[in-house]
Amino acid sequence: MHSLKVSHLGTILKDSELPVDYDYRLDVNNSYLKGKGEEFLEELFVQLGGNGTPPLLEKLKFDFKIHRFLVIYDDEVHFNRFRLNTLKTGIYVTFNFPWLEAYKRLCRGFERECLKAGAQERVWYGPPIAERIFGKSEAIGELTGNGSAGWKLNAYNDAQYDLLSRLHGYKLIRIPMYENLMIGGSLKKIDDLLLHPSESHRDAIVAWLNRKLV
Repeated sequence: MHSLKVSHLGTILKDSELPVDYDYRLDVNNSYLKGKGEEFLEELFVQLGGNGTPPLLEKLKFDFKIHRFLVIYDDEVHFNRFRLNTLKTGIYVTFNFPWLEAYKRLCRGFERECLKAGAQERVWYGPPIAERIFGKSEAIGELTGNGSAGWKLNAYNDAQYDLLSRLHGYKLIRIPMYENLMIGGSLKKIDDLLLHPSESHRDAIVAWLNRKLV
């Protein structure tokens, strides 16, 4: 479903005048992390209860690149207590992310929806590295104790994206599925608009995204 909505957004953008690179990949230059960046990662890792050496992503995948902006569409599994914990670390004090406060509210308010979508084994337990660095997950749905190693890994990687994109000289635009647009005098959720896009809403969606490119 996530890929379908991103595909629909891509189709809308193709008809705009924006210079869009689709499915953009960024190779990580480790040297950009030396010093303060390594400290940020260590703080982040400890905040999530990580053990051992914080792993580093080698390649970042974005839905779109527009000028020096990188765009990611976030669905339900990105909003929970572990992601909220990452948003309180030094990365977000040092760098300005316009969506930060909104994401904190969404993490507090939509964890139940995250639980519905993120209770699948592949999400809850994550790949083998999740248990290796964040410990054994509790039973599916049990957020006390150690909670979900898979969710912690997702939160850690989301924060890596935030930090690494900035260190590479880009601005990251995160689009939460819960964001609302004012169209025709009423609020409409972007997720609903992209699930069933209509011709009448295309210009409004392009204008909404353009306002983020500042």
